[in-house]
Amino acid sequence: MSDPDPKVVKQLLAELRDVNKDKRRTAVMKLGMVGGDQAVRALINTVQNEHEDLIVRGRAALMLGNLKDHRAVEPLIRALDAPGFQTPLYAAEALGKLGDRRAIPPLVNLATHGRDKTRVAALEALQKLGHNMESQGQDSDPVLEM
Repeated sequence: MSDPDPKVVKQLLAELRDVNKDKRRTAVMKLGMVGGDQAVRALINTVQNEHEDLIVRGRAALMLGNLKDHRAVEPLIRALDAPGFQTPLYAAEALGKLGDRRAIPPLVNLATHGRDKTRVAALEALQKLGHNMESQGQDSDPVLEM
């Protein structure tokens, strides 16, 4: 894959700072499609921005999963606790795609305490990471002993 056009990335980064949340929602999706280092950094910043529109944050998590850049693991783990359902849902899915075992303990927590779709997304991500919730003992946590 070739590097994205710097002019396109610059335009999308400007749209990501727009006051119009619909423009930011679209910019996040486009950044995820063009990829590249600047896009990854901007998406990481967006998913961590507690003042950002929840849909924008959720879409940033979704796109980080599609880009499969491991710099996003820690920000996505933190996004599992974000308000609403979309950001934690897409963060869990993204962590499953990234395949980094550091995500197992927080995903186990979400699978245990989450609700509805976020719980299902956490369970599916854990399955992709090779973690079986049913084999996990009650007295000890083998994940934490790694």
